[in-house]
Amino acid sequence: MKRPVVQFADFGFQYKAQKNPTLTGINLVIYEGEKVLILGSSGSGKTTLANCINGLVPFSYPGQMTGSCKVNGRETRELSVFELSRDVGTVLQDSNAQFVGLSVGEDMAFAMENNGVDRETMRERVREQAETVGLAQYLDALPFHLSGGQKQKAALGGVLGEETQVFIFDEPLASLDPKTGSAAIDLIDRITRNDGGPPRTTIIIEHRLEDALFRPVDRIVLVDKGRIAADMRPADILKSGILPEKGIRLPLYIGALKYAGCDLSMIQAIEDSATLELGAENRKRLNDFFCGIAREEESRPAPHDELLRVAGVSFSYETAGGGSRSAIENASFTVRRGERVAFIGKNGAGKSTMAKLITGICRPEKGAVYLGGEDYRKLTVNEIGGRVGYVMQDPDQMIVKDIIKDEVELGLRLRRPKKADSGLIEEQGRRALEACELYRMRNWPVSAVSYGQKKRVTVASVLAMEPELLILDEPTAGQDYRHYREIIAFINCLNGEYGKTVIFITHDMHLAIENTDRAVVFAGGKIIADGDIFSILTDERIVGEANLKKTSLHLLAEKAGLPADDFIRRYIRHEKAGSAGHTGTGAAR
Repeated sequence: MKRPVVQFADFGFQYKAQKNPTLTGINLVIYEGEKVLILGSSGSGKTTLANCINGLVPFSYPGQMTGSCKVNGRETRELSVFELSRDVGTVLQDSNAQFVGLSVGEDMAFAMENNGVDRETMRERVREQAETVGLAQYLDALPFHLSGGQKQKAALGGVLGEETQVFIFDEPLASLDPKTGSAAIDLIDRITRNDGGPPRTTIIIEHRLEDALFRPVDRIVLVDKGRIAADMRPADILKSGILPEKGIRLPLYIGALKYAGCDLSMIQAIEDSATLELGAENRKRLNDFFCGIAREEESRPAPHDELLRVAGVSFSYETAGGGSRSAIENASFTVRRGERVAFIGKNGAGKSTMAKLITGICRPEKGAVYLGGEDYRKLTVNEIGGRVGYVMQDPDQMIVKDIIKDEVELGLRLRRPKKADSGLIEEQGRRALEACELYRMRNWPVSAVSYGQKKRVTVASVLAMEPELLILDEPTAGQDYRHYREIIAFINCLNGEYGKTVIFITHDMHLAIENTDRAVVFAGGKIIADGDIFSILTDERIVGEANLKKTSLHLLAEKAGLPADDFIRRYIRHEKAGSAGHTGTGAAR
């Protein structure tokens, strides 16, 4: 029988600054060598649960603990954070909060230095860790100069140096492109198996259920309102119907199967879209469903005149050695008023750099950028900022005020300094706060909210400015499905009703296929494709070159013998239209 590693018994926890407990009546056992996925909406208590295991609760986040929480048979409240760190290693959602070294190599060596490992052994192990996470060529780089995905890899490499036997990964996919995300899940799987070594226990906290199931997990623990709502095998929980009830998004292919009226109980290996077995009857139902959806073009207004034109733009960053590194090479594309465009591609491909070029934060070395037909070299960054709103990937790089309301209203007050405008400013700020579900928290300190909530603060601060063009860099990273829908609904309202133009920089292919008209695909600083989102995501050459991956709908179409491009297009538009007689949740048997 496997040894219990983490044990909760009638456990509860209430933060010192809160009136009600965040966790109540938790009874949970995680065994040696298990891989457990913890799901839950924002504020459900899942991160608090993890922080009770690694000792951040109550030592960094004070409060009242009741019941029992044990790691390796010892009560966590009787151990120091340092003692617990020998048993539990954590990769935080916010990688910037985890770095302590001045270089990637130094950061990976930190735990070994604290443990007195000799220099040569340390050097060899750092090289091995860097190879494992794919950062061997970045050992001398500053961690804060890495892309979002590279930062997560560096943080993972640092935890590997601690040689702990329990690993906690908090939102490990939040900043990763699809293929790199799959590689990260594969790496976590290999870390858990630890071939040739003692078994490791792994706990993953993740909103992206479909991507987290790229490699098998033993159990899924669903946390809701501070309690454990379910603790089940992946196949059982996917078939149960409880996930949508608790605000968790079903994988896209599960949604398609339910819409088609497939019998989920008859599907083998349903937790993996690549290996599931439909059976003849379910294949027939999918075909009937597909043939029953009329192939109609979505009724959206035709794009208007040109808003943005990027013409032959190239840009390089200076390197520490005095040289330069090309980031964008001879890029050209046009965005028309009212369009919704996705910038997609691998980490470090140039997507965020292009956003900085469009906003004027960086200026092209070659080529030109035109806003409304005007060469923007004549405009200051401030003038461009009045027309182009940019939500950066890392919220800490944007936030400057201590209070949420002040942060959201800051840009408006800088543009309208007269007291007479105060009422209008507060009204615009209120609308943005309500759209991002932050109004009740408007007087909270920014330091008191989670990373995902900080993301919503930055989205609200830009939405309040009501710019012509919105550029959102990973706006849904770290957001649960409910908040994802609310933010996207508001952005789509701005686009549909007010004609605002939107560019999403995203690794979330759900967002791309459901909410954009076309994709501009980046790879190695070049634009390798620009066209219809459905055609691009089913083009295997583009998918491979841009570090994307086949969507689960693509894999499902192949298993049903259907054309992937047309199947995805019809299903997504059918789902969005909410066809009569379907709810998207009730057709499972």
